Amino acid sequence: MSMSMTEIERALRALRLSGISATLQTRVVQAQACQQPFLETFSLILQDELDRRRSRLLERRYQQSGLDERAALADFDWRFNPKLPRAACFELHTLKFIAEGHNALIVGKPGTGKSHIAKAVAYQATLAGHAVRYLEADSAFVQYALGSPAEQRQHLRALLEADLLVLDDLFLARRIGEGAGELLQALVHQRYKLKRSIMVTSNRVVQDWGKYLGDATMAATILDRLMHRAHLLEFEGRSYRLKEAANRLALSPLGTPAPAADQPS
Repeated sequence: MSMSMTEIERALRALRLSGISATLQTRVVQAQACQQPFLETFSLILQDELDRRRSRLLERRYQQSGLDERAALADFDWRFNPKLPRAACFELHTLKFIAEGHNALIVGKPGTGKSHIAKAVAYQATLAGHAVRYLEADSAFVQYALGSPAEQRQHLRALLEADLLVLDDLFLARRIGEGAGELLQALVHQRYKLKRSIMVTSNRVVQDWGKYLGDATMAATILDRLMHRAHLLEFEGRSYRLKEAANRLALSPLGTPAPAADQPS
């Protein structure tokens, strides 16, 4: 006994086949209009379901990553700072360093695009099926310190399990707390043993990390593991942020404050 369209749609919902349910009416009309063979129509219906599931999975990975934008290397203005390590950035974008369990350090002047590159690589990693965790480092360390021991253990476990951990703007403040230093050391040490990648961006040269940690020995331990298998990218040049601010001022009517723009770092 054949089912009515209403019954079919009810069965699809029960089976959680939302991709088929969303396009079934269209596919039925298409098959009738084009006189498609059954297998061709059926394959299109199955592909609709696969596409819906993939789209949901990608969105779930993105939401879990902590990223606040879907950055892309194609959106980056390479001409403004031609001395930036373009080839090295695209090499990171291939994600081979994640497969190899290597790290990436992007260090340089404020406003030169370090965060944009890190976010673009991280977003590409989510599209490739990797579990990503993105943190604005200093503020995330403060939030971690405020958590209960149980919350800290759960948070640390999530950061250790990710395929790629991004610590953006590390040492943006001149000093981080003792608990933050211990967390950073634990993350680097444990992920080093697990061969799971960390990407760090910072305005501070690595030689000064001991000052910002307040512990030269801890800094040496962290850098020893972080840089053993690492890609080091140095960003020099002019600030995109200052360039955009100057452009806004030039375009704004005299005395009218210009709206804020995104702030690459």
